[in-house]
Amino acid sequence: MIPFVDLQAQYEAIGEQTRQAIDRVLNRAWYILGEELDAFESEFAAFLETDHCVGVGSGTDAIHLALRALGVGEGAEVITAANTCVPTVAGIASTGARPRLVDIDPDTFTLDPDALAEAITEDTKAIVPVHLYGHPCDMDPILEVARNHGLKVVEDCAQAHGATYKGKRCGTFGEAAAFSFYPSKNLGAYGDGGAVVTADEEVAATLKKLRNYGEEQRYTHTLGGFNSRLDEIQAAVLRAKLPHLGEWTNSRRHLASLYTEALLDSSVEPPEEAPWAEHCYHIFAIRSANRNQLAGHLRTQDVGYQIHYPIPIHLQPAYLGLGYAPGTFPHAEKACAEVLSLPIYPELPDESIGQIAKVIAALPA
Repeated sequence: MIPFVDLQAQYEAIGEQTRQAIDRVLNRAWYILGEELDAFESEFAAFLETDHCVGVGSGTDAIHLALRALGVGEGAEVITAANTCVPTVAGIASTGARPRLVDIDPDTFTLDPDALAEAITEDTKAIVPVHLYGHPCDMDPILEVARNHGLKVVEDCAQAHGATYKGKRCGTFGEAAAFSFYPSKNLGAYGDGGAVVTADEEVAATLKKLRNYGEEQRYTHTLGGFNSRLDEIQAAVLRAKLPHLGEWTNSRRHLASLYTEALLDSSVEPPEEAPWAEHCYHIFAIRSANRNQLAGHLRTQDVGYQIHYPIPIHLQPAYLGLGYAPGTFPHAEKACAEVLSLPIYPELPDESIGQIAKVIAALPA
């Protein structure tokens, strides 16, 4: 069987490093807000070439707390893409703000800047562009819209560790950016974890209070805050993994190029990469007009796959109250009906790509 993802393969490659990192924490016996977190925050900020990183409990919390630190909350509208994963809108809704959805560019699966401009109302306070699957959004027109309307921008980088837009790291364009370190991410912890990055010192200071009950000094709380802290063990694991991220990204891009060539004359459509983008391929999402048939065929041939994501946000039962009817976002709805994600992870052998392509080519008509 070719698995969709193989975290054990990564552990076998760097397990000694991560065990040593965990042992540092256990020997120090300090588990929350300690040296490992401080070091990881500095190292991840340096990797992104920004000023501040604040570790939090999850990627969802990162969106929530970033918006709160920027003053976005009750009564506000926050615009994001209709085809994102639910955690994006869960983070927005956690502030008390109302998610406002827009359609996507069908080539990149990311937020359509033209649709963004048309969606703004007097209640709009922020934009959360999602670098979905690891492909950057077209940030220049998004930032122009934000400047013209006085809106905050919080990038959702949950799938974009190492991706670049016009040579600059995703996560360094808006007032803040949210990262997830869920175990299967390109940079994943051994449990939940997240971070907010920002170039704004005041925003970073607010975030550090918000994540820890609003505490400014021991037992002195100046904000109504939350419990959302990246713990020492996860920070240590992430420190051990971070030096490998560049190599892992190169491996993913290499595998994606093999896929694109192998699938050139097939019945499926590989993902595109815009000329201004460097995709980090967290997900290799193909399109198929016969997605369900393809999924069944892959299953019978022991090829792992996932579907990211089969139901757009406005058609999710939890978000029907947003008031959008089927057909409102045709590009997002079409993508959700056609996308299927093939295996891609740094340890995947090159020859597996050819095997998967042959399975796809043998799909019964």
